[in-house]
Amino acid sequence: MADAPRLARASAWMALGTVVSRATGLLRSVLLIAVIGTALNADLFNTANSIPNSLYILVAGGVFNVVLVPQLVRAMRNDPDGGDAYANRIITLGMLVLLGATILLMLAVPLIMRIIYADLFTPEFTAQRQSAYLLMLLCLPQVFFYGAFVLVGQILNARERFGPMMWAPIVNNLTALVVLGIYAVVFGADRGGTGGFSTAESLLLGIGSTLGIVIQAAVLVPFLGRVGFRYRPRFDFRGVGLGHTLRLGAWTLGFIIVNQIAFFVIARLGVRATSEGRARDVPAAGTTVYDFGFLLAQVPHGIITVSVATAIIPTLSAYAAAGRVDRVGVEIGRTLRLVVSLVVPIAVAVGVLGPSLARLLPGENPAIGMTISAFALGMVAFTIHYVVLRGFYAMEDTRTPFWIQLVIMAVNLGTAVVATRLVEPVWVATVLAVCWSLAYVIGLAVAFALLSRRVGGTLVDHEMAWFLLKMALLTLMMCGVMVAASLVWVLFEPTPGGATTAIAQLCVVGGVGTVTYLFMAEVLGMNELRYVLTSLVGSRRR
Repeated sequence: MADAPRLARASAWMALGTVVSRATGLLRSVLLIAVIGTALNADLFNTANSIPNSLYILVAGGVFNVVLVPQLVRAMRNDPDGGDAYANRIITLGMLVLLGATILLMLAVPLIMRIIYADLFTPEFTAQRQSAYLLMLLCLPQVFFYGAFVLVGQILNARERFGPMMWAPIVNNLTALVVLGIYAVVFGADRGGTGGFSTAESLLLGIGSTLGIVIQAAVLVPFLGRVGFRYRPRFDFRGVGLGHTLRLGAWTLGFIIVNQIAFFVIARLGVRATSEGRARDVPAAGTTVYDFGFLLAQVPHGIITVSVATAIIPTLSAYAAAGRVDRVGVEIGRTLRLVVSLVVPIAVAVGVLGPSLARLLPGENPAIGMTISAFALGMVAFTIHYVVLRGFYAMEDTRTPFWIQLVIMAVNLGTAVVATRLVEPVWVATVLAVCWSLAYVIGLAVAFALLSRRVGGTLVDHEMAWFLLKMALLTLMMCGVMVAASLVWVLFEPTPGGATTAIAQLCVVGGVGTVTYLFMAEVLGMNELRYVLTSLVGSRRR
């Protein structure tokens, strides 16, 4: 654990940036619900603004994010120029691919519309369909700038400059807040809107959203000079090992295709729920509610797991390159213990307090709270699964994660397609969250078993078994105490239903749960939690 202090400090800095980023992202989502609501109009904008990120990931995101960092680390270690030429070729090739893909995707908007908005292709939904088309056309250039952001960010990450990539999304969120604020002032709030947007409204939302991604990518560029990297276009792609990178990327692309098929199907199910609600004039909760719950569930993952996993990838890659798969297992196990000790109590709190969190939002939609709670179990499974996959990627095995993700997609979509037909539109988002959580629990079991076999007994050793036993006990105790405190609160709540009362409940019940967890962790000797807290305090003092 010689690198542990460095890992903790790097993770703390990234976590701080991610905290601010996720906080502003949540504020953006809350403002979106306050201004546009959770009905069909909200789904039209939210889906159009989400698709570019999904399509970018489909085109190149997995290769950029997962495959390139290990390759860049190897080039920095083995190449005489410290990997600069390799990085220049990667950026040049990546930009060309992104530019071509963005143009093709913009030409394919009619096809994408048919896939996502199939339920809107009737005369009744002409205005909504036109709004969706314009919004998607305005948002699709984000594909190129998402790619530029990740390309530059991974160059920085490979040189262990992790902070800028975590902090840059804040400017995008701030831009989105300004755009939504202007929308509210100019056009007013319409939380139950189902009739589509005017051309002026679509232009403001679409151009403003894309501008945020442009700025997000631009703020990273100055940091390249600070790490001593100067970009010079290189077009000599042959004979420099890019074929090896692309072969690894082929399986990763398959992984991403599987993931994005799930995204498109879930998006379609969500839009179908809100369009059905509009047609039947009944409450509905689709894509916007699901995305809000998912965003909230990803906050601890982004703050804790991604920060720690990003910092540990170079170490894992170095051990794997040296043939030390036993050390890969040790590092993955240590990382899992650190992450789980922080994520599990947050998941318990989210599961118990989901309805109270929803009471802080504008409007009345009972499904929001239930959807938040439904993500709790998946929050833990997803974050552990994410760390476990870093072990496969460090060993340059991109094939196994593909097959694991195929299992996850099959479970997720199989259960979602059936379950959403059995409930009213207002509960579709909640059902989708339950199906997502179930899929990742099953996927985690498969991934953990396969990685354990690859690294021998170093992943599940005596220390890990004892840790899991203590965590199970802690989780049960914290959950029991918080549920009991919630029931007592409901019995004696002075003014039910208000936001102020909901905040008080969150503070009291959440505080009781936190104290219970910390006290019992100390009693049971949870060294992982003590180590994290000590490292963060030490980093803050330094």
